[in-house]
Amino acid sequence: MLKNMQSEGIKSEETTIISTGVKIEGKITSSGNIRVDGEIIGDIFSKSNVTIGERANVNGQINAEAVTIGGKVSGTIVAKQKCVLDSKGDLKGDIITQNLVIESGAKFVGNSKTGDSKDDFEIKETKKPSTPINKVPITAS
Repeated sequence: MLKNMQSEGIKSEETTIISTGVKIEGKITSSGNIRVDGEIIGDIFSKSNVTIGERANVNGQINAEAVTIGGKVSGTIVAKQKCVLDSKGDLKGDIITQNLVIESGAKFVGNSKTGDSKDDFEIKETKKPSTPINKVPITAS
């Protein structure tokens, strides 16, 4: 019998690749690894690892077990185990992680917090406020 991995919180070893030239707007959720070489405007949630390639551009928060940044990211990073800023990585945003590695040459503008408490790694998905529907009166002529 097949089981729903996401509902049981099981990690998948599969990798989703967002290639160079691909642009995605919206939230990405995966139980497996995610590699981004394209552009994402939105949040990324993974129960595994997220890798941002050198040519990638991400504008949104990233929440995963481990995050490696080799490209440009604007947003909050929550990495339960480890966050690595590669030498060509460029992050504008805050980092919350257990272990932080910043290689020589990386750019980082923001705040970092390391810790062991589970509360440190709780991140709430940002909900966009619902847009009210403008009611326009209809008149019969």
